[in-house]
Amino acid sequence: MQALPFATIAFILYVAAAIWQGMTLFRHVPPRQGMVRLLGALGLLLHIPVVVELVSSAPGLLPGFTTSATLLMAVAVNVVLVASLFKPVLNAGIVLFPLAGIALIFATWLPSQGSQSGLTPGILLHAVSSALAFAILAIAAIQAVLVGLQNQALRHHHIRGIVQSLPPLTTMERVLFELVWSGIVLLTLSIISGLIFLDNMFAQHLVHKTVLSLGAWIIFTTLLVGRYRFGWRGMRAVRWTLGGCALLLLAYFGSKFVLEILLNR
Repeated sequence: MQALPFATIAFILYVAAAIWQGMTLFRHVPPRQGMVRLLGALGLLLHIPVVVELVSSAPGLLPGFTTSATLLMAVAVNVVLVASLFKPVLNAGIVLFPLAGIALIFATWLPSQGSQSGLTPGILLHAVSSALAFAILAIAAIQAVLVGLQNQALRHHHIRGIVQSLPPLTTMERVLFELVWSGIVLLTLSIISGLIFLDNMFAQHLVHKTVLSLGAWIIFTTLLVGRYRFGWRGMRAVRWTLGGCALLLLAYFGSKFVLEILLNR
C-alpha cells in the first residue's frame, strides 16, 4: 500500500475539520458538528490503514517513536469523535485533528523501527489501557486550556467571541473532571498491568516511563482529591491538569524521542 497518499488526504481532512471547528469557536461560521465529525471520521478511516501498514512493516512487535505517535493520535481522534456525541468535547479536535495529520505524515516519511517483545494478553491489556489513558488525558489537556481561556475572559468581563461559543464554565469544568476521572482509571490499570506483566524494565528502557507515569498519576489524583475535598476549580485545576499531562507526554515519548530521533538508536 502507498501510505503517503492516504496520509496526505487524511491530513487535509483533519485540517479542514479543525479549521471549521476553530472558525465556529470564534463565531466566524455557523456550527456544523455533523460535518466536522464526518471530516474527522473520513480522516480516521484513511489513518487506520496507514497505521496498520506501519505496524505490520516494523521488524519488532512494539512500535517506535513515529509509529507510536500516529497510533496514539488515531486512538485520540476516535475517542474525541465518539465522546463528542455525548459530551461537548469536539473543540478538542481543533488541536487533535491537525496533530494527528502531522503525526501521520511524519510516520510515513520517517518510519520507526520496532522493538522485540512477546505479545501476551497481559502486555496487550497494558498497551490498550495506556493508549486509551493517553487519548483521554490528552483531550483533558485541551479541555483545560479552553477552561483557562474561558475563565480568564470572564474575569476580564469579556463575554463575546469564544465565551459565547463554549458551554457554561461550570459545564466545561464538569467535563474536564469527568475526563480526568476516566483517564486516571485507565492510567491506574496501565501502571498496574505494566508492573505485573512487563519484565526486565531496565533493558526495555521502561524505568523512566514508570516513574513519570506514577508522577502523573500522583498529580491527577491530587487534583481529584483537591476537587472533592477543597473545591478546587478554575485556573488551579487547569494548571494541575496540564502539569500531569506534560509528565505523561514525557513518559510516553521521552525516551523514544531521545533514543530514536536524537541518538538514532
